[in-house]
Amino acid sequence: METSGRIATTPDVLDFTVENVEKGLHQLYYDPNIENKNLAQKWLMQAQVSPQAWQFCWALLSPDKVPEIQYFGASALHTKISRYWSDIPSDQYETLKTQLFSQIACFSSGSKMVLTRLCVALASLALNTMPEVWPGAVPEMVRVFQEEGGGVDGRARCLALLELLTVLPEEFQTSRLPQYRKGQVRGALGREWGSVCPLLQQLLRQGDSPGAVKARVLRCLSSWVLLDVPLSESEGLVEDCFTALPDPELFDTAVEAIVNAISQPDSQRYVNTLLKLVPQVLSLQEQLREAVQNGDMETSHGICRIAVALGENHSRALLEQVEHWQGFLALVNMIMFCTGIPGHYPVNETTSSLTLTFWYTLQDDIMSFDSERQAVYLQVYRPVYFQLVDVLLHKAQFPSDQEYASWSSDEKEQFRIYRVDISDTLMYVYEMLGAELLSNLYEKLGRILTNTEQASSWQHTEALLYGFQSIAETIDVNYSDVIPGLIGLLLRININNVQLADTVMFTIGALAEWLADHPVMLSSVLPLVLQALGNPDLSISSVSTLKKICRECKYDLPPYASNIVAVSREVLSKQIHKTSQCMWLMQALGFLLSALHVEEILRNLHSLITPYIQQLEKLADETPNPSNKLAIIHILGLLSNLFTTLDISKQEDESGESTALPVKTAPPPPGPNPVVVVLQQVFALIQTVLSKWLNDSQVVEAVCAIFEKSVKTLLHDFAPMVSQLSEMLGQMYSTIPQASALDLTRQMVHIFARETDHFPPIKALFELVTSVTLSIFQQGPRDHPDIVDSFMQLQAQALKRKPDLFLSESLDVKAVFHCGKCVLLCSCTQTLVICCGLVVQENGKLLLQAVLEAIGGGSSRSLMEQFAEVLFSLNKHCFPLLTVWLKEVLQAQGFPSTRVTTEQKDTFTQQILRERVNKRRVKDIVKEFTLVCRGLHGTEYAAEYCL
Repeated sequence: METSGRIATTPDVLDFTVENVEKGLHQLYYDPNIENKNLAQKWLMQAQVSPQAWQFCWALLSPDKVPEIQYFGASALHTKISRYWSDIPSDQYETLKTQLFSQIACFSSGSKMVLTRLCVALASLALNTMPEVWPGAVPEMVRVFQEEGGGVDGRARCLALLELLTVLPEEFQTSRLPQYRKGQVRGALGREWGSVCPLLQQLLRQGDSPGAVKARVLRCLSSWVLLDVPLSESEGLVEDCFTALPDPELFDTAVEAIVNAISQPDSQRYVNTLLKLVPQVLSLQEQLREAVQNGDMETSHGICRIAVALGENHSRALLEQVEHWQGFLALVNMIMFCTGIPGHYPVNETTSSLTLTFWYTLQDDIMSFDSERQAVYLQVYRPVYFQLVDVLLHKAQFPSDQEYASWSSDEKEQFRIYRVDISDTLMYVYEMLGAELLSNLYEKLGRILTNTEQASSWQHTEALLYGFQSIAETIDVNYSDVIPGLIGLLLRININNVQLADTVMFTIGALAEWLADHPVMLSSVLPLVLQALGNPDLSISSVSTLKKICRECKYDLPPYASNIVAVSREVLSKQIHKTSQCMWLMQALGFLLSALHVEEILRNLHSLITPYIQQLEKLADETPNPSNKLAIIHILGLLSNLFTTLDISKQEDESGESTALPVKTAPPPPGPNPVVVVLQQVFALIQTVLSKWLNDSQVVEAVCAIFEKSVKTLLHDFAPMVSQLSEMLGQMYSTIPQASALDLTRQMVHIFARETDHFPPIKALFELVTSVTLSIFQQGPRDHPDIVDSFMQLQAQALKRKPDLFLSESLDVKAVFHCGKCVLLCSCTQTLVICCGLVVQENGKLLLQAVLEAIGGGSSRSLMEQFAEVLFSLNKHCFPLLTVWLKEVLQAQGFPSTRVTTEQKDTFTQQILRERVNKRRVKDIVKEFTLVCRGLHGTEYAAEYCL
């Protein structure tokens, strides 16, 4: 440390004295310079684990020090005990224990944070010494703090004891004990419950116990039950917790204790205790109702947590107690009350969301019984679930327009997520209630829409539609007899609200598959969708709905195509939708055009994209700037998304089933694909754009995306463009190498490398990008991880699709091989290349050496499975050579790690050579060997790593 009071910056200054530690702490807390704070923190962490910590930590606990300094001393003690226990001589255990007891007694009336840290230190000592060295740890703790003396009053001693007993199980949960020790210590702690439970019960039942003591008792109980203390043994204490609930000061801790106790997985074995708890929970209903009436959200929330914990964790156990069915049904109805708690979530209440998982659990448990018992339970609980649907749809209703407008954006988002959770619940409930649920919803919607005497709120209508939408989105409703009537009702709705309009749109979208089977209804719903398309407030719902209809019903849409294209073109020209919705709209139009005749496709394409081509021509002439860059990327994105879904090759009955109905589609057309026609027309323009924007990876990526998506969609229909695209890609990559160009090349290799007519341009492109990339490797691949990754994937694709590409005289196969080896060593990528036989035979030993070096510690452990695959492949295809190479490479002293012995290397060699079929086994062998090489074998980490 420097004499000025700041920590010295030289790393060799590690004089961990009391004075220097205090200076370091002062610098950490009070120095305004953030660099000095960071330096102090780093130095103090070193001090905490140093051997000198045993000297300064006790001095820092001196009564004349400020709490921050005392806290650091206590933390240093805990660190030394918990992490460096093996450094403490066994003859020092007793002294250390006595000192800690003494310090805890001193601080029982002092700083709470220091007291807690000292208790955690003693708890760590207890965990490291029980059960052998300190078998009666808990009784001794109780005895020490019950003894009078030391000038500490009884209340302070009691609170200190309770703090110690509370942190003991918590410290166990986070301790670094080896797995075998954890089992021993858990058993020992379980036996100590017999000493803790009577003490807690006595303090909780004592009339004169201060509130602070009772609160600490409840916290202590919460901590111990997490050790899976048998519920039957804590039954009396849990019942006592219920008596604490009326006390506002104890309410939260009592709720936590009860919930923790009955939520333990093991507690379901104690059915008799659970049955005793049901009336206890039911007795809270009056307190719950009063809390709801008084707007006491904290109390209603806490009581709901208790009811849900009992019902959710033990519904099956309680269902099976048939003679007690009324008690459990009463509990279910109590939870129903919590689900339907008055007010709008999350502004007026936050309780109802807690209950949703319970309804899943109860339904699963009922449906898991045999059919005979299931029928009995359904008789009781089907009406309950119909009531649940009504409650959920009521909770899903929007508030009044005025109230909703007053909500914050965060509250609106929470409400949206809450409605999604309700939607998921309704979808699940449908599995139990079936078609009757749809009929039920239809009847209610029909009543409110046809009732001319009493007008219903739009919120009520919207919620019922939302119920339909929730079910139709994921459940096949094609056979429901209420959907035609629902379509009719949709047309009767007076849509005068954005939220209602949104739900109408989403409901139509959810029925897209049904509309494909009932195309006569399209004329009814399409006008609604196209009208909504022009409203920016309905952007997401209208565009996604049109996309679903165009995808599912495209073969029935030709009569409406010109209108859909015209409306979409107008909407796009007005720029009222965000970029993502514009892309969706283009995808919708791609689906739509796919079902038309080629002449119609080209005519519609011309009218649709000509304005964008003209705009792109203008932008291509401008000097590059951020504004026109965004416009260019937007236009290229529109074209990409249009070509992603425009696929005339699928103009056939996609169901694949024979049918007596006439096929709705035309035969595959002759001549070039419309997408190819358009791409050929704009190719020169795209080259012009590239010439100015070749330095910009985002523009290049957008250009490549057009062709990549077109290739993926058109496959062999893209053939007319292979030659000119290959030439352009080569020029692009030669000028400025970018990963997106390699990815497009990989797609071209995948589709066209095996075709004789297209092999020459593909071969030339492959050789060119390989040559350019090899020069990048010579400069160092670490600066271009994206290019390295894409290049390795390209090489792997080429080897799979057309190994002949590597037979070219102008392609340096050995250099490619060494690039793969370089990638192994630098771990730039997880893509590994297994090169062709000639290279492996000549250079396989180098490859093996690189792989073993990586396994030995040269690469991330996350890549071991990939290295195992390399070894497995070598073993499978080059077994005789691998036998020799392993022997030669592993002969080197200290290779691949100084931690492995010759015997361990021999065992590894034998294990690898033995496994020529079981790849999973080879991966396990490599994982184990890398741990040995890294000195991690046999550690707790190793056990987790090998799982």
